[in-house]
Amino acid sequence: MIGSPLMATGRLTAYLLLTLILMPVQALALLLKLPISLTLPRVYHTWCRLLFGLHVELRGKIARDRPVLFVSNHSSYLDIMVLGSLLKASFVAKTEVADYPLFGWLAKLQRTVFVDRRRSQTQEHAGEIQKRLAHRDNLIIFPEGTSSDGNRVLPFKSALLGVAQIRVKSRKGVERGVVVQPVSITAAKLDGMPLGRNLRHLYAWYGDMDMAGHMWTAATLGRLTIVVEFHEPFEVQPGQSRKEIAERCWDAVARGVSAVVSGRGEPKVLTVAAPDDDDPHEADEHEQPDSVHEAA
Repeated sequence: MIGSPLMATGRLTAYLLLTLILMPVQALALLLKLPISLTLPRVYHTWCRLLFGLHVELRGKIARDRPVLFVSNHSSYLDIMVLGSLLKASFVAKTEVADYPLFGWLAKLQRTVFVDRRRSQTQEHAGEIQKRLAHRDNLIIFPEGTSSDGNRVLPFKSALLGVAQIRVKSRKGVERGVVVQPVSITAAKLDGMPLGRNLRHLYAWYGDMDMAGHMWTAATLGRLTIVVEFHEPFEVQPGQSRKEIAERCWDAVARGVSAVVSGRGEPKVLTVAAPDDDDPHEADEHEQPDSVHEAA
């Protein structure tokens, strides 16, 4: 359950060393537009996830289309490690994240799209997201607008989900709608024991919680099992409203979180191939943008 301060010190020291070693490598890879810049973030997040004792149980299958807009609930900065270790994708994050000590730099190195969620700025930032989708970049978006306590899913804000209404060209030049895949992520167990509603705050970081204190506590924990469910993807159809997209995603994600929180059934563990890494078209289909842009 709760480990020793010595274990927490070791984990956090290893995390900082790993981060400081790989940051300049990723920065150089982005500067030189090397293919490793697309895969190194996943390797980094995988190592970080293992360092923090986060075990992932997968449900469903990851969409292998490109681009995919992954729409997920959000309860913790640890979600970044979890999803970042599973997907070759960049995050969409609020602009404040860019100014976070250390995490802001990490976000930029994963080519995060930063958005100002004020309605007056939505259209401008929506254009940046659409540009990335048009370049066939996979993106991860947290439409709740803030992190929750992990026991429920907050309403999805539909404004930014309107970015999925564009048409994108396939490798063969055929226009199609953006593929959207709802994703639910829920802290389920601690050392094999169900993590009840009153203990989910050990994973969830929300409200006015202090990040440094929460990260220290998380580093003292044993093995946390996180259930990640990839729900049925769908292609956005012409005329489909952003409200319809938001409602469809919220319904799938809320049902996924509720099933884990209520303990209805054991998640079926699947071995899912790393998306894109085995795709024979990956090397020549992805164009590196000029700008460097992660999330919270």
